[in-house]
Amino acid sequence: MQHYFRLPLSLAGAAALALASAPIQPVAAQEDGNAADLGVMEINLKDAVQFNWGFQGALQGAGTPNQAGIGAFLPIAFGENSVWFIDALANANFADRDGESSIVNTDVAGTTISTSTRLGYRWLNGDRSWIYGINAGYDSRPMNTGDADTSVNVFDKRDVFFSQVAAGLEAVSDTWNFNAYALVPIGDVEHRLNSHYEVGALDT
Repeated sequence: MQHYFRLPLSLAGAAALALASAPIQPVAAQEDGNAADLGVMEINLKDAVQFNWGFQGALQGAGTPNQAGIGAFLPIAFGENSVWFIDALANANFADRDGESSIVNTDVAGTTISTSTRLGYRWLNGDRSWIYGINAGYDSRPMNTGDADTSVNVFDKRDVFFSQVAAGLEAVSDTWNFNAYALVPIGDVEHRLNSHYEVGALDT
């Protein structure tokens, strides 16, 4: 008997959300002065937007394994009120807890490296109270598989590979944060994991 389930590539979701918290932050004029009075218009983006990197980790959850990784935000070109940037993340994905699958029915096994990369452009409005942005990129997730977390004894265990393209839009002020993104699997979007179970990637 075969079972079928869908697997989100949630690494990209995390990366898309991380774009909203990267270094550029607008400063809106307060009641006691406009942007020019506060000196916001004189801020040089090259000084305000810097290369930034950090570590991150997460425990196993729905659709995601135990993982640890490193990410970086790299500005690559500046205009007077704009910046082009690269936002990249690489994760080491570790095995599921024995008998507790993060993808349903089949345990993730072994260690693999997944990636998420975005090329983006952000710009400020005239009084620098809003940031607008657009980004696009690519995500990859190889996955080693192990035993089933059911009573089924599986054989012919396979390692599989998923990838997707992504695109996003954002608008951020000091009080509002709007984000929209799309994740579209490419290549082989459905794989057999073993003698009993299959997996597929989600459009998001």
